[in-house]
Amino acid sequence: MAVVLTIQHTPKLTLQPSAVLDKPKKMRVPYVLKQGQSRIFHQLPSGLNMEVIVQKSSVKDKDPEEKKDPPLVFVHGSYHAAWCWAEHWLPFFSNSGFDCYAFSLLGQGESDAPSGTIAGSLQTHAGDVADFIQRNLKLPPVLIGHSFGGLIIQYYLAHMRNLPCSEMETLYPELTGAVLVCSVPPSGNSGLVWRYLFSKPVAAFKVTRSLAAKAFQTSLSLCRETFFSATMEDNLVLRYQELMKESSRMPLFDLRKLNASLPVPKMTNCSTEILVLGAKDDFIVDAEGLNETGRFYDMSPICIEGVAHDMMLDCSWEKGANFILSWLNGLSR
Repeated sequence: MAVVLTIQHTPKLTLQPSAVLDKPKKMRVPYVLKQGQSRIFHQLPSGLNMEVIVQKSSVKDKDPEEKKDPPLVFVHGSYHAAWCWAEHWLPFFSNSGFDCYAFSLLGQGESDAPSGTIAGSLQTHAGDVADFIQRNLKLPPVLIGHSFGGLIIQYYLAHMRNLPCSEMETLYPELTGAVLVCSVPPSGNSGLVWRYLFSKPVAAFKVTRSLAAKAFQTSLSLCRETFFSATMEDNLVLRYQELMKESSRMPLFDLRKLNASLPVPKMTNCSTEILVLGAKDDFIVDAEGLNETGRFYDMSPICIEGVAHDMMLDCSWEKGANFILSWLNGLSR
């Protein structure tokens, strides 16, 4: 069981956020943690608490002379929360020697909700990620973001590199790397929608009905088609569907304001290693969306065969995890 901390807010203790375990549950279908995982609540400067599921490396300490692996910080997308990483990828990467931290953004999962009807903006969500890193991690982490979580990471990257050095360390701490998993491209999701309307009108109708009208919450077949492979077993789709219903108490963004603020700024003088990873059977982010993100970062994206949009939960979740692990191991060489 994780330790319950109560910390007085004095200037000397600002780098140690409060962590509380036994808060009333916000999700009516709570996610039961796996062995080795703990749930803490990071207190943001606003006073709101953000859920973080933690799973530390299960590998015995290496030789002190060896370079320590960077911590991994996971950021989810719409209708998800920290649990989506805790199911498979947190155990996988902790068993591979990495300390892992998965957030529930504000208004999602077990995190507190801000006032109003919208959870936040690219700026506020990226700022919450930066605050956790600044106050908790000693080594520059690798950020791993899925779908709209990937867009949040793109905002973080752009503003980390464009800020003066004197401000950079405080507002957007340095990163070792970033992985964009089935990410919304830098221009947002409007291009995806228009392409579907003209090239795949039936798919466009299904995506709109599934996501905008939230029909995935009541239709098992539409939930599977939107997020998972066709071979995903009904009981698993139903379990994840129930968790997704409970994960988002308010929208992550005001999409009109979000689209008006895009594309994200181009990075300058960036030395952060970036991996752009897509799924061949992605029903939401098409091949052009994946390629747009790759072009934006001047690299060839990787498309994993046999997996769908929710790569971290899908039947063949190991495929994406193994590719990322290989890429992470290359960072330390």
